[in-house]
Amino acid sequence: MNSLSDLGGFVFSTNKEADFSEYDENQETPNNNEQFLEAHFSNKGRGGKVVTVIKGFVGTEQDLKKLGKLLKQKCGVGGSVKDNEIIIQGNYRDKIIEILKNEKYNVKRVGG
Repeated sequence: MNSLSDLGGFVFSTNKEADFSEYDENQETPNNNEQFLEAHFSNKGRGGKVVTVIKGFVGTEQDLKKLGKLLKQKCGVGGSVKDNEIIIQGNYRDKIIEILKNEKYNVKRVGG
């Protein structure tokens, strides 16, 4: 075994109240209009570099990556998808909110 994926999706915890629903590989992605996303602005922990972080996506990792790719292309910048968040390099929060609303997502601006 070289990685956790070799375990076949097995998740173990001693926490009796743990919620493993986020690890359900069969989880379907709700329609865009049923999603409630948050657009954050951040420069903490990134050496002073500014990023826009999209949180709150529910669905498959493949669909999250597809949305991340769309946002990076429309903004013309780099970014990544990790920990169920989309991270876009630079302060593109207003533009991203506009793009997400055009895609029929419910999105709100969070923070300054």
